[in-house]
Amino acid sequence: MNATAGAAEINRLATDEADFDRRLDALLDWEGVSNQAVQARVNEILEAVKIRGDAAVIEATNRFDRLSATAMHELTLAPERLEQAFNNLPDEQRDALAAAAERVRRYHQRQKPESWQYTETDGTVLGQQVMPLDRAGIYVPGGKAAYPSSVLMNAIPARVAGVREIVMVVPTPDGVVSELVLAAAYLAGVDHVFTIGGAQAVAALAYGTETVPRVDKIVGPGNIYVATAKRAVFGRVGIDMIAGPSEILIVADGGTDPDWLAMDLFSQAEHDEDAQAILVSWDKAQLDAVAASIERLLPTLERERIVRTSLGSRGALIHCASEAEAVALINRVAPEHLELSVADPERWLPEVRHAGAIFMGRYTAEALGDYCAGPNHVLPTSGTARFSSPLGVYDFQKRSSLIHCSADGASALGEVAAVLARGESLSAHARSAEYRQKR
Repeated sequence: MNATAGAAEINRLATDEADFDRRLDALLDWEGVSNQAVQARVNEILEAVKIRGDAAVIEATNRFDRLSATAMHELTLAPERLEQAFNNLPDEQRDALAAAAERVRRYHQRQKPESWQYTETDGTVLGQQVMPLDRAGIYVPGGKAAYPSSVLMNAIPARVAGVREIVMVVPTPDGVVSELVLAAAYLAGVDHVFTIGGAQAVAALAYGTETVPRVDKIVGPGNIYVATAKRAVFGRVGIDMIAGPSEILIVADGGTDPDWLAMDLFSQAEHDEDAQAILVSWDKAQLDAVAASIERLLPTLERERIVRTSLGSRGALIHCASEAEAVALINRVAPEHLELSVADPERWLPEVRHAGAIFMGRYTAEALGDYCAGPNHVLPTSGTARFSSPLGVYDFQKRSSLIHCSADGASALGEVAAVLARGESLSAHARSAEYRQKR
């Protein structure tokens, strides 16, 4: 740590330090679903919901969200309630929500893949049929903050994909309901809303209960219990990803206002104490200026305590030697959010191999992507951008291969297939192909 008494603490690292790799690895280390006690608790809840259905959901919801429901209808919101929430919003909020929804919808419509076919010279037709899922489950967090933006980002791509039915679950601890979340559900076309959360909500979506329909895929972020439950039910249903804490990596070249950079770091750190905010620069004066901005601006935040904890435990200002080292750090971290706060961000793109979303230039704050830019804000975390992508329309669709052989095609392919099948000692495969060969 490089901090004085009373100052905002944030880790200071430099790539030329002997212990840099060890310190960086320690900061990046995160495993959100490894706790055996959590796993055991989640397994117990999943089994209870699987066996006892609604009764187990009600019991767990009352326990963890401090409610006193006696039946599932008390945890079910009618479509009229969603419409009422939207209509009763202040004009400013309603207009902002509608504008964000339209931008998200427009962006995702461009993602929609189409079915295709082609015909070979012998008349054989090959292709791919793209079909939407029948039913998707949307998990919306409801603990430390309300996330209407998550409703839009999860439900709108599902609608664009053609999903027939969208089921949303959102916890309401102590009975506190977010009108913005309900309004977003109305705007996004959600069909069913249940005020349940945690592992019990994931179980209800995965197994189905007397009231909650079983879904084909569960998407959306949650706490450690939600992440653990999603991992446990994968295979019975699809899931989008195992989401870890929110994270941002900013690369700055010395030309961006340090207050802007400090607030960009805060924007991720305020999510929760485990969130990660890292700034990388080869300009040491910029890092020092941002450190001063952090110290000055941190006390002005409403969520100061959370931000202070996040920056102290997982945040960092990293001094590197060059642009090349900055690029290497980007690809090593594989951040959820990457801000290229540099003069010519386009020049960097060919070298950036791993990042969930890339925010380019000094004026593109990551917060714009959270709400209204258009691309999805459900992104791979904890280094998984190395092999996964943002949530999108494609996550709510599946593909079927099409094979329609002509007589000539079946004969020609049968000859090849038979040779390979006999090489695998699968004679029935070979004979099945040979029966259709021309003699």
